[in-house]
Amino acid sequence: MSVSLADRQEAFLAAILDENAPLPEGWSNSQTAGLGVYRGNYRAALLGALEDTFERTRAHVGEKAFSQASINHIIAHPPAGWTIDEVGQGFDETCAAYFAQNPEVAELAWLEWVMRKLATAPDTEPLSAADFGALAAQFGDEDWAGLRLAMQPRSAVRIVEHDLEGLWRSLGDGNSARPDTRLAEPKAVIAWREGERPTFTLVEADHAAAFTAMAGGTTYGELIALLLGDEAEPDEEAITRSAMRAGEMLGRWLTEGMVVAINP
Repeated sequence: MSVSLADRQEAFLAAILDENAPLPEGWSNSQTAGLGVYRGNYRAALLGALEDTFERTRAHVGEKAFSQASINHIIAHPPAGWTIDEVGQGFDETCAAYFAQNPEVAELAWLEWVMRKLATAPDTEPLSAADFGALAAQFGDEDWAGLRLAMQPRSAVRIVEHDLEGLWRSLGDGNSARPDTRLAEPKAVIAWREGERPTFTLVEADHAAAFTAMAGGTTYGELIALLLGDEAEPDEEAITRSAMRAGEMLGRWLTEGMVVAINP
């Protein structure tokens, strides 16, 4: 039975990633010997990509622990894209399992990956609070209820339990001291771009679900309902509170330059 090119490629990749995997059919001794060299070069390139992308994570956990986690990640999650830089995808999940006793590591790795992706995001012009105000000046109740926003490309948000702002600064300054970074209560970290510079901030935890919903196409009216939570029959006071909270969030997102357009 003939072996297709796709089958040979799959066997070759498996042999690169796993030394115990069977070699492609029909390989000579010289090809087998050369594979070891190629495997070493390939893994070194992937390790280099991870080291470059996750500089702060590496500094935080130390060289040995980072290398061990990286090797585990490379074997289990080889890059699926056309560039080896994609090996960083999901590294935060690897860190969550490998550094289970230090959950800030996974949060830091997630942030570094998002910041790297933001660096190459498409350029956009933020919608200023003043421009939004001019556009919304004639809005009626239905217009507000149906309002949809376009957020910056590749902006991201997640819940964290550690002070990533303090940890980020400490690692960037080369400070070897690692103070306790656990927050008194969970926060949301939002990452976006200021001009060409990726940046992030910690905000109240309820921003996470709200920002995710609006970035996914939720209307402003649906956001207010989301902020009401599980109240089956909210009274007027609760609805007013939720509407005010939605307005506070919208104002923050506009001021920070996270919003780029009003969607139809």
